Amino acid sequence: MYDADACHSSPALDSKLRALYGLRRGGRLELGFRAPYLALLESFGHPHLALPPVIHVAGTNGKGSTIAFLRAILESAGYRVHAYTSPHLVRFNERIRLAGVEISDGALESLLDEAVEKNAGGETTFFEITTALAFAAFARVPADVLLLETGLGGRLDCTNIVPAPLATLITAISGDHREFLGETLDRIAAEKAGIMKPGAPCIVGPQPMAARKAGVMEVFERRAGALGVDLLCSGAAWSCAPEGEGMVFRFGDQTESLPAPGLPGFHQYGNAGAALAALAAVGGRLPVSAQARAEGMRSVDWPARLDHITGGVLAGILPHGWFLWLDGGHNDSAGAALADQARAWAQEDGRPLHLIVGMMGSKHPAEFLGPLFPYVQSLSAVPIVGEGAGMPPGAILGIVPQGIETAAFESVPAALRALAASGKPPARILICGSLYLAGEVLRGA
Repeated sequence: MYDADACHSSPALDSKLRALYGLRRGGRLELGFRAPYLALLESFGHPHLALPPVIHVAGTNGKGSTIAFLRAILESAGYRVHAYTSPHLVRFNERIRLAGVEISDGALESLLDEAVEKNAGGETTFFEITTALAFAAFARVPADVLLLETGLGGRLDCTNIVPAPLATLITAISGDHREFLGETLDRIAAEKAGIMKPGAPCIVGPQPMAARKAGVMEVFERRAGALGVDLLCSGAAWSCAPEGEGMVFRFGDQTESLPAPGLPGFHQYGNAGAALAALAAVGGRLPVSAQARAEGMRSVDWPARLDHITGGVLAGILPHGWFLWLDGGHNDSAGAALADQARAWAQEDGRPLHLIVGMMGSKHPAEFLGPLFPYVQSLSAVPIVGEGAGMPPGAILGIVPQGIETAAFESVPAALRALAASGKPPARILICGSLYLAGEVLRGA
């Protein structure tokens, strides 16, 4: 967990979240269903056993976007949808959506107080106690489905205590959190595959070439075979691809034409397809009409994923004709996806591309930025304000190849002002490298 996880605009909630953030602070992260966590769930009355039907989502990249597509389609169909995602961008409340609405400050504060009382000094972590209180909220508020995102990994993640999901879904595997999940992609995939459960179909999204070469599909197949799970993989059981101004989705021998995903980027076709495949797999349990699927594609919203910033303070810094984009990607697969978009932009109009980059200290800037370098004119490195675990700008600049202009600034606005005053021709600026940096940008935008 990072310092930004505990920030809140409400002074009372800020104080209480920071107190929870201090639990076991500095201790070694231990994955698994630890005794203090189990005791807290018991004190809450085992809410994880009283949830609406669950679609459980793991993976390295695309979890949040896939959940956003699922939520948009299901809500367009009239369902009451709970959702649990992390991290948040601006407010902790974003993590817990109750029947389609972010949890209110009052409800969150009440649950925090209840969780602290029930915890009674137990050695729970921030994620354990907030997951337990989220389960309590989900069990108490009626809904038709819960879209549940893993926090870290899958097999030993707090969320994996849900015993019988309706379906599981695994998005793209990449080399993130290697210090906890394993140094190789096949080991990371094995952790993610730990969410598979007997009786629940598992949908697997498109996998990067590096993951496929590392044998992640074989990992999924072995796990599914051992459990008797129906494995529905991209490219075999289903596909989703652009066609004309829209896209075509195939599931088995059925095809459907739909609007293009409302989230920019070619990689979003895979995330949209995974969501559609999950709903097709559960069939009569959560039926959705063609109209709801189409409306979900159009109405989906997920901030900081190739987000075009068109108004506000930061966009106002730039001269006329400049475009400002924001993305929270921070690992190799995210860099490759952004490089695909940069290539498309270059073919579209040839505008120069300038990066503003801030990253957490645990990430690997060369892996993330390497695919983007062929399309970049300049890179400005910034710290993540208020985040002690952020990467120093110099560490980012140290891996930039010759031929790309570089500079370090104390903040995103300072970097934008320098670009605006540079006299350069109209260009695109992409702010990227961290969801925590994205949250900082959205708070100030």
